[in-house]
Amino acid sequence: MSSQFLLPAFDNPALSSQLSFRAALRALAEPGLIQTLPAVQPIAGLASATYALCLSLLDADTPVWLAPVFDSPVLRSNLGFHCGCPIVENREEALFAILDTRELGDLVGFDGGSERYPDQSCSLIVQLDALDSGECMRWQGPGIETERLVSLPLPPGFWAQRERRNQFPRGLDIFFSAGESLVGLPRSTRCKALAQEAS
Repeated sequence: MSSQFLLPAFDNPALSSQLSFRAALRALAEPGLIQTLPAVQPIAGLASATYALCLSLLDADTPVWLAPVFDSPVLRSNLGFHCGCPIVENREEALFAILDTRELGDLVGFDGGSERYPDQSCSLIVQLDALDSGECMRWQGPGIETERLVSLPLPPGFWAQRERRNQFPRGLDIFFSAGESLVGLPRSTRCKALAQEAS
């Protein structure tokens, strides 16, 4: 780890980390609702919300896989220093993965957990440019009273990939981040395009 790459993280690490962790829990408990995280300086291509999630969720027991666009000496050094998380080269070894939309057409390799230990699956942190302006989807399931309409700007093949990887209770929990905000998509949420319903 080179100290020349190290940059500041949260101004108030204890408080901001707790607030970020709670926002992440709320995001999965109330799928589709936008949550705001404490601001932190963007780093090495990571937006503020993406980095805040890393600082609050990652530790020495959470191996992380980085999409090539994010894999840099600066990010490796800062994640190692501030989080202590090991960076792994193989998707199969990761408990967390940091992705952008270019990776969403192929989710093969990320561990969906087992029937006995579904909680040991990999969680994805997907950085987007925004949390709206995409295809409108109807979300239903735990944490949603009736339904929630969500319009994440995701590539066309993502929903089919997610459906193939989700065999509840196995599956992938996903955080979508943009700017200082995030939206959670747990494996238990059912998603359907409004355009499909109209056809």
